[in-house]
Amino acid sequence: MAVAELIGAAMGVLLLIFVAYVLVGSTLTTAQTLAEAQKDLTLQDESRLRTDIVISSASLEEGNTLNFSVTNQGSEIVSDFKHMDILSTNGTGNFEYYSYTKNFIGSSGTWTINSFEPVSGVHPGELDPGETVWCEAVYPGDIPKWFQVTTSNGVYTSAYIPYP
Repeated sequence: MAVAELIGAAMGVLLLIFVAYVLVGSTLTTAQTLAEAQKDLTLQDESRLRTDIVISSASLEEGNTLNFSVTNQGSEIVSDFKHMDILSTNGTGNFEYYSYTKNFIGSSGTWTINSFEPVSGVHPGELDPGETVWCEAVYPGDIPKWFQVTTSNGVYTSAYIPYP
């Protein structure tokens, strides 16, 4: 009978050690995950604070085309054009979304980059601070009156479009 009690006590101690190990390990993993998430959120907020864009010009062209330029007035490089959003409205409350295409074929509801000014050798294909990017968008329906450009980190600018 004494052997059974010793085995039971040993198993109890082993179970206590295992449960303590699991609890401490999961607590440490949770704390590490939270700390990394907080760090990522802080870096994203800092990036947003350093980003400042403005629409320099906008004009409507033949063939349902909107030409516009965006100038980077902040200190953050804007490079994630695939995740930039462009929205427009013709004043009826309906919004049109334009998706980015690198190889522009002029299809309705798309936009692309035509050129960068000044042409920089530092970060080619990225919108450095002080640079301007010239873009072209093909609107799908009625002539838009207003449009908005939003970067991948949530900074946006908007402008009314002067009619030709």
